[in-house]
Amino acid sequence: MSGTAAFTATAEEQALARGLGLADATMLVVGSMIGSGIFIVSAESARLVGSPGWLLAAWALAGVMTITGALCCAELAAMMPRAGGQYVFLREAYGPATAFLFGWALLLVIQTGTIAAVAVAFANFLGVLVPWVSGTRYVVAPMVAGRYAISLSTQQLVAIASIVLLTWANTRGLRTGKLIQNTLTVAKTSALLGLVVIGLTLGWNARGAAFTSSWWNPVANGWSAARAQPGLAAGGALALALLLGKAMVGPLFAQSAWNNVTFAGGEVRDPRRNLPRALLAGCAIVVGLYVLANLAYVVTLPLADIQGAPQNRVATAAMRVALGERGTALMALAIVVSAFGCNNGLVLAGARVSYAMARDRLFFRRVGMLNERRVPAAALAVQGAWASLLVLPRSAVRDAATGATTFGNVYTQLLEYIVPADLVMYAAMVLAVVVLRRRAAEQARPYRAFGYPVTPALYVALALLLVVDLAWLAPSTSGIGYLIVASGIPAYLLWRRNAVSR
Repeated sequence: MSGTAAFTATAEEQALARGLGLADATMLVVGSMIGSGIFIVSAESARLVGSPGWLLAAWALAGVMTITGALCCAELAAMMPRAGGQYVFLREAYGPATAFLFGWALLLVIQTGTIAAVAVAFANFLGVLVPWVSGTRYVVAPMVAGRYAISLSTQQLVAIASIVLLTWANTRGLRTGKLIQNTLTVAKTSALLGLVVIGLTLGWNARGAAFTSSWWNPVANGWSAARAQPGLAAGGALALALLLGKAMVGPLFAQSAWNNVTFAGGEVRDPRRNLPRALLAGCAIVVGLYVLANLAYVVTLPLADIQGAPQNRVATAAMRVALGERGTALMALAIVVSAFGCNNGLVLAGARVSYAMARDRLFFRRVGMLNERRVPAAALAVQGAWASLLVLPRSAVRDAATGATTFGNVYTQLLEYIVPADLVMYAAMVLAVVVLRRRAAEQARPYRAFGYPVTPALYVALALLLVVDLAWLAPSTSGIGYLIVASGIPAYLLWRRNAVSR
């Protein structure tokens, strides 16, 4: 499928309820982006770069990528407001094979891996309020295989239960999913804004990293490249530049999912106007809040406290300084709500891609059907089942001296699997703006990317630098992500053959 005819919605897609207005679409952008990452990932980023200035730079650069990517995506969304969003954009620009690889990667690791990671974070912070929810309280004890294990702790059980509940709720119709999304997005955006205000007022103190650490000289703060990345074969400015790239992994993960609103493009009212507005407004809100939240961290906490926050809970540590012990409980509650609301947006939007694939006869036929409430229930079920399975693996580190095995979660690994593959797909989407300006020059563009061609060039350049950086610094985890994408090649050939033979 290509050309102008492919941009016209099918009868089946017209059966999707266009029940999302501008406010709803903006809530979907904001709600899908604000999850647990902003409250956690700054600890790892601070360890990698070793100074408050470079920590803020990592978040700012990730924000530049988010805004430039959204500016380009908005043009495509206005041109092709279809169920599947980015999948459709890639199909029209590069053909069905590339689009399938995106949908395959989304289902196997990008969307479902994000859902699993956010669900684990949800359960992790719920454990602050409910001690029974713990990563060391087992329903099924860990079964170790090499560096990994399979287990079912009460923390994992709660994470899976949250995925199942949200999947079920979204099968009840778009109105139900929208109500949950809007309610929780207002609550968690207010909580994040509260964190910023409290941190920059009540939390402001002379012990903060902003006042006690060198802003741009991490060595003066006791940092070394060897400690930040053992075995790194580089030093000086090159090592810092490489580690700055790796420090952007967490911020990029925290700012990802802004494209999710395009997946539900077939359900947005007046999409040629509302999709670009929702993308740009939502991304601007989140990027601004994220940079301010990190500024609140560095004026509240010493650098060592940011780097060594228990279980990476930087936001909780900041609130404890500002409000005392009650701040810990308040922040944990805010993050629980935030993570739950984030996953609702991810669950709602992600299933629309596998639905679109099935409509193209490139996935199970049943997944391309709507239920009586006009939502792709089978696609939701497949996505929910796989995301739940991704919660079960845990990292297993054996102490050579004592023989004891310490079990963690695969949160960091999931980030490293997701981000490189996701960057490649985002870059391909941004380049699709350039491709379609040439191949479909006559197609109506209700919105044209601001700053073209500088905006796509800037995004693609930064994305490629990061892909190379992560391939160097984290080759095994990055490689796994790419292998998962590549595994879609035989799957595509199989489904393509079956589609032709029908």
